[in-house]
Amino acid sequence: MKRIAIVEDERLMREELSEMLGKAGYQVWEIREFADVEAQLLRLSPDLVLLDLNLPGESGFAICRHLKQNAGLPVLVLTSRDQLRDELQALELGADEYLTKPCRKERLLARIANVLKRYEGRGNLLEGPGFLLDRHTYTMYINNRSVILPQNQGKLLETFLIRGDGTVTREELCMALWGTTEFIDENALQVNLTRLKKTMAGLGMRQRLLPVRGIGYRLVTKEGEGEG
Repeated sequence: MKRIAIVEDERLMREELSEMLGKAGYQVWEIREFADVEAQLLRLSPDLVLLDLNLPGESGFAICRHLKQNAGLPVLVLTSRDQLRDELQALELGADEYLTKPCRKERLLARIANVLKRYEGRGNLLEGPGFLLDRHTYTMYINNRSVILPQNQGKLLETFLIRGDGTVTREELCMALWGTTEFIDENALQVNLTRLKKTMAGLGMRQRLLPVRGIGYRLVTKEGEGEG
């Protein structure tokens, strides 16, 4: 059973959507607290997020951007905002569909089904800005091409993508590579990180590995650099 998370602050609308989706055969989770919505969604890891834009606290635009950058969750925006600029902004941030309220039930269900179908078989894929990484084969899909990464580079990149924009410690990187933190060989770790950096540069990726003094590394976009 596919799982859908509803992010909608209007109670009656949220309950109506929940009932409709439940009758359509989906498992439904309602987000009712709007502090740290992204963290709630990342914990739930639904198959699709039904997202309003006008929310208390953080906007739906910011939530969409965070979900797409850090988890690659499918997002269908359902909002009363019917301006073209709003739709274009949501799509540029990675939203998979954009519908305005009021919306016919049949249309909404059809769009939901289409988005879910698009994501079938992608449960093993991690999404970064402008690329995908297959966690099973360490195949990267970027700039309309596919590249198979060496296993150690794939393990490192997977670890960084799972952490999102957080810092990954040296110990965690060693666990990813060798399954242990005992007898950490700093030189061996640096060699593997350097190889990944060269691969990323060669592929023209927008990200770089930024050292965090005394702790580890972060995967950041070139526009958002800043050492911790």
